[in-house]
Amino acid sequence: MEDTKTNITPFSFELVAQDGSARAGILHTPHGDIHTPIFMPVGTQATVKALTPAQLQELEVQILLSNTYHLYLRPGPDVVADMGGLHKFMDWPKPILTDSGGFQVFSMGTLRAIDEEGVTFKSHIDGSTHRFTPEFSISIQEKLGADIIMAFDECPDPQDKEYNMRAMERTHRWAERCLKAKTRADQALFGIVQGGIFPDLRRQSAEFLASLDFPGYGIGGLSVGESKADMLATIEVVTALLPENKPRYLMGVGTPYDLVESIYRGVDMFDCVLPTRLARHHAAQTLQGRMNLANAAYIRDEHPIDPLCTCYTCTHFSRAYLRHLVSTKEILGATLLSIHNIHTLLELSQRIRESIINHKYSELRQELLRNLEQ
Repeated sequence: MEDTKTNITPFSFELVAQDGSARAGILHTPHGDIHTPIFMPVGTQATVKALTPAQLQELEVQILLSNTYHLYLRPGPDVVADMGGLHKFMDWPKPILTDSGGFQVFSMGTLRAIDEEGVTFKSHIDGSTHRFTPEFSISIQEKLGADIIMAFDECPDPQDKEYNMRAMERTHRWAERCLKAKTRADQALFGIVQGGIFPDLRRQSAEFLASLDFPGYGIGGLSVGESKADMLATIEVVTALLPENKPRYLMGVGTPYDLVESIYRGVDMFDCVLPTRLARHHAAQTLQGRMNLANAAYIRDEHPIDPLCTCYTCTHFSRAYLRHLVSTKEILGATLLSIHNIHTLLELSQRIRESIINHKYSELRQELLRNLEQ
């Protein structure tokens, strides 16, 4: 990796290279540098399921994501703060990003009620009533102590234009309130662009949030049921209007195809639960498609998941052994498949980064798309 500059501010973003709209950069944070484009594994409840922090470091994970909603409910932000903050609590020395809790709250349907001030909702655990406002979301995230925190936004159905307009305008007002509520200088607050699949709303949202000069920007409200064509078209609209000197984070996206096509359109950062969720359901991600390791076809297959993969799983174990683990419901199966799936996305990100620096991403993209499934 490239040498980084000295005497930098706690948060800054260097654009190292561009190839068309695709970008390679370095995001400097108090807990280390993040080389973009990058995939962020999700540790919803301060743990990436089935993996230890040591295993994540062996995978060369650069940044993890944790979830404000879940950590608010259990163990509670005051507990995390009293234990020294999220980095110490989960023994993770590198950067952490926390989402605002907005997506989880707004996905509850009838269990929540929205007003101008915030959202009242019922816990999915015990049915108890809680309330999030922009100010309270920032307060929780400050107690958790992540390097990057997210503005509290409203994430509506991407197809309903009238509601998207109202939700977008409320998201903008809440973004201003989040900026005013933030007190910690050692955290970077990202704004979130909304507007559904409607280009005019997305332009309006991107332009308004860019005027607030956030240190980075999330692209929210995608990969929630819209078509792939609509998702990619929306990304093109948004990235064209966001500041070039700030990182762009596409929230909740994590297939190889989505990374390849979104990076091509100017996205820098991604997160998704998909790699570990697939692993717990016996599936391996590869650049040739998904493999279901529960399939009887692998019962005597001596090959690794991917003969070209250099992860711990593929360099030590056969498909036959992995099928044995998943068919006997051994926990190790989820661990080994999670290692492979995360490695696949990290390696893909690094390979794309190198091609951008060498101005060869267009060729690599065409090579990858010949095999990738949407």
